[in-house]
This record gives sequence, structure tokens and C-alpha cells, in this order.
Amino acid sequence: MADDHTSQGIGAYGGRLAKLNPTPTIDTLAKEGVLMENVFCTNSICTPSRANIMTGQHCQTNGVLDLYSTLPASKHHLPAEMKKAGYATAVIGKWHLKADPSSFDYYCVLPGQGRYHNPILYTSDGGTPQKVRIDSTMSKTANVLKFTGHSSDVITDITLKWLDEKRPADKPFFCMLHYKAPHDMFQYAKRYENYLKDVEIPEPDNMYDQPGKNFGSIATRGEDDELIHVIGSSMSKRMTRRNMGMHMRIDKKLPDRQYTHLAYQKYAKQFLRCVKGVDDNLKRLFAHLRRKGLMDNTVVIYCGDQGFFLGEHDFIDKRWMYDEAMRMAMLIRYPKLIKPGSRCNWIINNTDFAPTMLDIAGAGTPSYMQGRSFLGGLKGESKPADWPEATYYRYWMHMAHGHNNPAHFGLRTEKYKLIFFYGCDFTDTHKNKPVTRHGGNRYWANTPAAWEFYDLTKDPKEMHNRYGDKKYAKVIADLKKKLKKLRADIGETDKKYPRIQRIIDAHWDD
Repeated sequence: MADDHTSQGIGAYGGRLAKLNPTPTIDTLAKEGVLMENVFCTNSICTPSRANIMTGQHCQTNGVLDLYSTLPASKHHLPAEMKKAGYATAVIGKWHLKADPSSFDYYCVLPGQGRYHNPILYTSDGGTPQKVRIDSTMSKTANVLKFTGHSSDVITDITLKWLDEKRPADKPFFCMLHYKAPHDMFQYAKRYENYLKDVEIPEPDNMYDQPGKNFGSIATRGEDDELIHVIGSSMSKRMTRRNMGMHMRIDKKLPDRQYTHLAYQKYAKQFLRCVKGVDDNLKRLFAHLRRKGLMDNTVVIYCGDQGFFLGEHDFIDKRWMYDEAMRMAMLIRYPKLIKPGSRCNWIINNTDFAPTMLDIAGAGTPSYMQGRSFLGGLKGESKPADWPEATYYRYWMHMAHGHNNPAHFGLRTEKYKLIFFYGCDFTDTHKNKPVTRHGGNRYWANTPAAWEFYDLTKDPKEMHNRYGDKKYAKVIADLKKKLKKLRADIGETDKKYPRIQRIIDAHWDD
């Protein structure tokens, strides 16, 4: 798994960057295995997404709602179940779940987000005791190993060493290899400094359209667009607190379009240089597995931990329920099971990962997991009649980290997307507190509530909010019923958060 590696940055997905051939090694997984077309996260932020994968559960069930949550060892279900099935287990690289990954037989992980260059990792095997910072709320003493070099190279080196020296020869293995790259702020190995240097990176055709005439709602734009400078970190100058031109040190005196263009070019190149480092390291890994005679007897799953914006809608980062952030890249190779060059269009979310891996390993799905195995989809079978036709999404971290995304939840089907922005924090941290002033207007942490609806068949780039369009009234009413039922079925209601529930009740029939 690579952090924030969005499907737009993988050649096999055929997006605008495919012509640059950014991922030749990763693309072989699609040629020799299956490309998953409709995989989605249930919360587009690192810690909750990883917790969903580890537990097979949605956020309220596993308790990990935001970046500050901890997934205790008692809920490290995936490695625990793999061990029960007879597998030697390891996790190497980014962990980001705070509690030690002690349910694995071996771990060597970055503390918190970790460093791109000369990283330290804390480990279950060796090391020297040292205090490490996990995040702004937590530090601890752990056994630490120090390394020289880029984190993608280091994490691969540790993995190869584990495969050769620490993996029990008498057991099958389950190894979670997690790169920090290409998480922002994108720091790449020096050898990639000239990669794409003189190339014009193709731009998204909707990067200059925010605020678009029909995109968004009062929840994301405010009355008369009064919030567009406050909500949603941008590529352009639009978002005054946090935009990529600031990070890329673009001259703010430049005209808006030139500023945005230069910011995007630097941003995209730095992102793709980090991706190149991941792809080249996977080439090393796959070559090693082949030399050891393991490649064709190993299920290789590659994914991001969520999607990521590369300038679409003038956004950076993730967090939104729009497809660029919600969609997860996933490619799987296992020649004993999967037909080369196949594709699967089942709607899947990251709670389904653990049940599927356990199913392939010969173990059943535990009753406490909410996800389902999509093994049949890997085999090329038709969807079961009762396979979910929709997936749920919820972003909890209201107006956080300068990216300033309003809290929201919603439902995505193959054809439609319905989003409700309820616009308040689940904690009391920002309850009714004024945030800032811009152009004489006062902004509150509690942002406006509103619905958005997108017809994905006619509008796959989600440029036109059709919530008020009468011709969709019946479709929207049906989606609301499905959304309400799904929230109840998976335990994602707001019984514990009456302030949020009051907003939902007040606006459900808007």
C-alpha cells in the first residue's frame, strides 16, 4: 500500500497521466492479474482507512473516526485472524494507528507519519530505546532503528531482509508493506530530480472551474460564494489559508491562472517522482520474489489508502466524498486464481479487504466483520444477487488542519452519488466558535448544511449538483431511504451525537 497513491497516478487506470507511463511495474499487476474498477474508502483520511482495512469494520464500529484515534491491539483483527490460519505475519513501513502493531509476529514501522529521508522506525526485533513522536497528542518510548536514505528504499530493504532472514520457512506469510510515499509534502529521492523535468504535465480540465457554476452547494461555497476562500484547500489562490502555490513557493503576484498552472506543474512532478520511487522499489521486490520462486505462489495486492486530488475541482489533499478522494486504486495478481488482464466492476469498500484476504487464505469471515469477501469477483464470477449496490462514506474531521473540509456523509451507487454536509464537529472543540473573517464576512466553525446529488453516468466528473432538479426527485427520495437504512445497518447513526442528529432531522426533507 502506498499513502495517497490515487488511481489518476497509475497508468493502468488510463487517466490523463497514463501517457507519461508513471507506473510500469504496478501496471504489470493489471496485465497479469485484475484491475478493480470500483473500490472506495469509507473515510478518505489515513488513520480511519487503515483501521477499516485492519478490522473489516466501519468507523463507528472500530472506533477510529479521525487522525487522533487509536486502534488498540485487541482490534488488530486481520493479522490476528491470519495467525490463526497459520500465517507468519509482518507489517513494515507506515502504520499510523498509534498503538504498537503487536498482533503481528514482526513489525518495523514509522512513528506516526514518519520522515521521508533518513527515517527512524520502531521495531519488535532489536533497536535502541528512544522516545518517538507519534502525533501532536502522543509520544512514547520504543525500540528504534535508524536508517540512511529515502524511506521508500529503506522500507523495501527491510522487507527483503524479513523475507530472507526473519520469515519462518515452514509457514505461509502475510506481509503488509506500506510506503509513506507519495504522501504530501512530496519529498523524493535525489536520483529522480530530473525525472519529468522538461515535461508538461497534463492538467485536469476542471482545475480552473472552481467555483464552477453548478458545482458544490451552500455547504461548500456559502451564501453568494462567501465561503469559497475558506473551505477546501486549493491549487489556486482561491483558498487563502492553504493552497499549493504557497507550498510550492509560487510568486503570489503572478496572475491567477499562471499561478495555478505553475503550482500544479511543481505539485504533479513532485508527486510523480515519489510514485516513481515506489514503482522502482516494487520492481526490486517482484524480482526478489521471482528469484526465490515465490512470485506465482504469492497473492500480490497493491492499493492506495484512499484517493487524492491532483488539481481536480481546484482541490488538493483528499477528505471529500468526490470520487478523486473516495476512489481507491487496487490491482491484484495471483495466477492460480485470477485471469490475466481481467477487470472487476463490483462496488467494494475497504471494509471488504480483510474478509477477502482471509477468504483467499482459507479462513472464513469472522461474524464481527462488516465487510464481505469479493473473492468471486477476482475469479471473474457474476455478482451475487445480494451484493451491495451502494457504499457508505463519512468524513468526520470538520474544518480540520487548514484543509477546511466540512463534515459530511453519503451514499454512492454505480450511477449516483448523494452527499449530506451537516457542517459541525462531532466533538465540542469548535462548537459555535467564530473562525475568521474574510472580506468583512464572519465565518463559523459550524458551516451551512446542504445536500448534493450527482448523476455519475451523465456527469462523471461531478461538476453539476442536481439536488434541486425536479426530474431527479424520485431518485433522490429513494437514495435517502437507502442511505437511512444503510446507516442503521452498519451502525453509522448519530445517536451518540445529538447535535449532529438535530441538524440531520432539520434538513433531511429539504
